[in-house]
Amino acid sequence: MIKDDKRIRIIIGHYGSGKTEFAMNYVMKMREELEGNIAISDLDVVNVYFRTREKRELLESKRIRVIDSSVKASAVDVPAVSAEVMAPIQDESYNYVMDVGGDFIGAKVVGRFSHLLKENEYDMFCVVNANRQETATVEGVLKHIEQIEEASNCKVTGLINNTHLVRETTVEDVLRGQELVKEVSKIKNIPIKYISCLEEIVKNLPQDIEGEILPIKMYMREDWM
Repeated sequence: MIKDDKRIRIIIGHYGSGKTEFAMNYVMKMREELEGNIAISDLDVVNVYFRTREKRELLESKRIRVIDSSVKASAVDVPAVSAEVMAPIQDESYNYVMDVGGDFIGAKVVGRFSHLLKENEYDMFCVVNANRQETATVEGVLKHIEQIEEASNCKVTGLINNTHLVRETTVEDVLRGQELVKEVSKIKNIPIKYISCLEEIVKNLPQDIEGEILPIKMYMREDWM
């Protein structure tokens, strides 16, 4: 359950993993389940596309505080991170989601604030899409986790199976991704926290699948994309 996760949730994942779409759905679900202060920070200084800052109006309409670049321009590729990012880390009244840029380069941003993160106050969830070349194998995912942990100075505490082909995703895609994250889970002793997939696929997944199913909406992609 989302309410059982640590107060600070760091979402990481490779390019094209669907990390930001997961983060959007996660924070919207958090708003449904939790009272009080909620914030999301867009720490993606690597990719200028599909960033949570693009949905500021929607998020703020749900009483979710949005923190992004210190340069207020949504499509400018400037690696500028606002000092405001630190406020919800230190203010324990907040439940906080940090959407971090792809791979270990983006994770270096978290390293800047890692000294503020107490071990029992954060989760770092690794979003895995087995249809991406870099994370299509157990070895690839393990390398990705190792690089992220080194760059961020934080430990991955949960795995997210978000194996997809956007709107062409099948149940078979999700189940193949599940087998991959199960192997990684065994090797690293990291639990599978969520299976993230389109709402229409959920009813066809096995009831005993490991992890909590999080049905997602397409917030980041327009209908024509």
